[in-house]
Amino acid sequence: MDFDLGPWHNLMYIIGEVTVIFILGALVVSFVLVVISLYSIKRGRLYFPRFIKAGMVLLEGLMKAFFRLLGLEDREMLTFIIKIHNTMNASAFSRVPLSERAVFVPQCLRSAKCPAHLTPEGLKCVNCGQCTVGEAQLLLQRLGYRIFIIPGSSFIKRMVKKYHPKAIIGVGCLTEVKEGIDLADKIGLVAMGVVTLKEGCVETLVNWQDIYDVATLGLDPASVPDDFHTLAG
Repeated sequence: MDFDLGPWHNLMYIIGEVTVIFILGALVVSFVLVVISLYSIKRGRLYFPRFIKAGMVLLEGLMKAFFRLLGLEDREMLTFIIKIHNTMNASAFSRVPLSERAVFVPQCLRSAKCPAHLTPEGLKCVNCGQCTVGEAQLLLQRLGYRIFIIPGSSFIKRMVKKYHPKAIIGVGCLTEVKEGIDLADKIGLVAMGVVTLKEGCVETLVNWQDIYDVATLGLDPASVPDDFHTLAG
């Protein structure tokens, strides 16, 4: 018995055309997004952040390939992605009450001689004065933040599950911050990332002023302690 395969051939042809159009469209859109991104990096100003953010979510792999093809280093690319993310989340973060915010900092910021012990909620700083973490912790707690000094991302998941913050500030190296904000997006948290100045496993550095600037987003200046900016500086 002969079967008429004409309709199936037509259907497969249409599917093939749609697939090609979709792939070409994705390539064109990715290239346009990369051009806008590179121009933003060059000018030091974000252009069309919502468009770029949406593209990063949908076409991140293609965009990374174009970035590399055009000579942009991974570090520059990750820095830009985090900057876009922070720009997009700043308004939502500002609207979250302090009681529903938390700060996660990596244990590598502490002194190599740190006497703090690891607990189920991370390191418990004793403010020994051997590094800047203790002073920063006290300052952020005065504002109303819950702060965790953690050895790994598993602690973030655990503390989020226990305390249910709606917004977090994540501090770490580039890859850690990128992974952290991706995780936050998946579980519905508003996240702001602050990248350390020095990478490594021991005695890394961060510009605490960057953290304080994020921490005070949305706050009434009258609610900030009088000596906050003096200490932050």
